[in-house]
Amino acid sequence: MKFVDEVSIFVKAGDGGNGLMSFRREKFIEKGGPNGGDGGDGGSVYMEADPNLNTLVDYRYTRRFDAQRGENGGSKDCTGRKGEDLVLPVPVGTTVIDAGTQEIIGDLTVPGQRLLVAQGGWHGLGNTRFKSSTNRAPRQTTKGKPGESRDLKLELKVLADVGLLGLPNAGKSTFIRAVSAAKPKVADYPFTTLVPNLGVVSVGRFKSFVVADIPGLIEGAAEGAGLGIRFLKHLARTRLLLHIVDMAPLDESDPAEAAATIVEELGRFSPALTERDRWLVLNKADQLLDEEREARMKEVIQRLGWEGPVFVISALEREGTEALSQEIMRYLDERTLRMEEDPAYAESLAELDQRIEDEARARLQALDDRRALRRAGLKSADEAGDDDDFFDDEDDGDGPEIFYVP
Repeated sequence: MKFVDEVSIFVKAGDGGNGLMSFRREKFIEKGGPNGGDGGDGGSVYMEADPNLNTLVDYRYTRRFDAQRGENGGSKDCTGRKGEDLVLPVPVGTTVIDAGTQEIIGDLTVPGQRLLVAQGGWHGLGNTRFKSSTNRAPRQTTKGKPGESRDLKLELKVLADVGLLGLPNAGKSTFIRAVSAAKPKVADYPFTTLVPNLGVVSVGRFKSFVVADIPGLIEGAAEGAGLGIRFLKHLARTRLLLHIVDMAPLDESDPAEAAATIVEELGRFSPALTERDRWLVLNKADQLLDEEREARMKEVIQRLGWEGPVFVISALEREGTEALSQEIMRYLDERTLRMEEDPAYAESLAELDQRIEDEARARLQALDDRRALRRAGLKSADEAGDDDDFFDDEDDGDGPEIFYVP
């Protein structure tokens, strides 16, 4: 199945039905009076969070959705039938944005949550409504109001407790395979992971958390290079970031430099995202001797000026992964408890979440604008004199053809 996390659609609510002008006509009743009924209300358009969906692919090719129009009023004071509401299912974690104003209409974060995105038109009135003591045979009616129409942008952000950061081939997918039942593709070449993968990590009998693995970042990712920039937004709703560093890279590159690259790109994408709690996870420790492992660990910590938690693991051999999972579960439990007991702490986290969302959306919108200028043969002000095309990896459609790995 193709993974699509951004689409643009048009929705149109149903128009209200018109009121009817009609008079009662029966034998022996000379002046029966008006009996025209009201029209029916137009159907509205709703978005509903469906836990069984995990992609917006259904909206990539079908982009116009119309709710049913209300029926016109009938004679004998019969009211027209209301137009049927249109409910569009979307994955949990979808943000609905008005494409014209860039206003966020709502976030669908709870299964079954429903959001009104286009209100149906109000019904028209039949001539019966205008009967009065002085006007016994009114010939006045009203038409139904048109339903709302909107251009919408849907953005999907996967909901996970923990997000994985790292360069391609750092071992993120191997880690998620080691701690959960998820089976993302693993290979010895970069960019094996093309779409976000989710895994549920069980800790004990009744506790668990969700881990999100996104495509690896490379230098220049914040400016559009590679695949990771489009998926960094999926980390906006995580509660903890695991920065996974390859301690024994095949190309013999410097692990400390690789770690610094990720931190720099993260900050360029969203400064607020760097304020999210982040742990350093040094992977592939089984491929180093004890002395070399200790030296590289100290070098990475010193280069980053790291003061947070550090874990040394081997995801392939599953060494240290269980202890790390238990520490993550303990951290998440303590965080939840503190949020319940300390309103100020909960408010500060909500403010941070909002800043991350705003910065991520602004960064992605800027990249979209630059790509649009390039298609038109122009350059943005900050690109003047720069002949390198960061966007060669993206086509003129909705992005690369990406498929789930079975």
